[in-house]
Amino acid sequence: MTTTSTPKKRALVTGASGGLGRAIALRLARDGLHVVVHANSRLDAAAALADEINQSGGSAEAVAFDVTDAEATAAACARLLEAGPVQVIVNNAGTHADAAFPALRQQQWHDVIAVSVNGFFNVTQPLTMPMIRTRWGRIINISSVAALTGNRGQVNYAAAKGALNSATKALSLELASRGITVNAVAPGIIDSGMAEGTFDKAMIERMVPMKRSGRADEVAALVAFLASDEAGYISGQVISINGGMA
Repeated sequence: MTTTSTPKKRALVTGASGGLGRAIALRLARDGLHVVVHANSRLDAAAALADEINQSGGSAEAVAFDVTDAEATAAACARLLEAGPVQVIVNNAGTHADAAFPALRQQQWHDVIAVSVNGFFNVTQPLTMPMIRTRWGRIINISSVAALTGNRGQVNYAAAKGALNSATKALSLELASRGITVNAVAPGIIDSGMAEGTFDKAMIERMVPMKRSGRADEVAALVAFLASDEAGYISGQVISINGGMA
């Protein structure tokens, strides 16, 4: 008697060569998804993570492209779709270029907006219709507490992540009847490399009621839940994970 197994759902995690993206990719692979590990230019780092996942019994592949380059991203998404739809998208790629607003350069403004906002569009739009055809999907956008409370020196970053939050809510309305949820996760101070050197221990204890920074695996656990069947009735939400910060 021959049995056929159900194909693994495929998940794309952008910016997976960084600390938070790495944790998300590892967790989704552990939960049984085939993970497409994305990096901007560091294909070697993405490939190393994919190899680590495959060697531990998971399923993964590596890709590299610049999410701010519309043509390159469209071509990369077309190649991914040759193997079937991508049903979980984690828009984790992001960057920051902090400066007090009077000293903020146009390039710093545009670079941060380009990765978070244009990158979201460039990656998600070409993958949406194939996802719709499956009548099941999860789009998870990695936002920030800065978009909710503001943060000195991060007007560009807060604007980019705030736009991502609004896009999350609007897109969730378009896709709700198609079995697709769209949510944003807004981390606070996470020990993942992004905040390294920005917050010392005393500052964290002053800002965070739990008196510690969060861990990348804690954020990954929330992302994994939102990517699961169990989260099928949660959509259009911006969910904070920040140790109790207001």
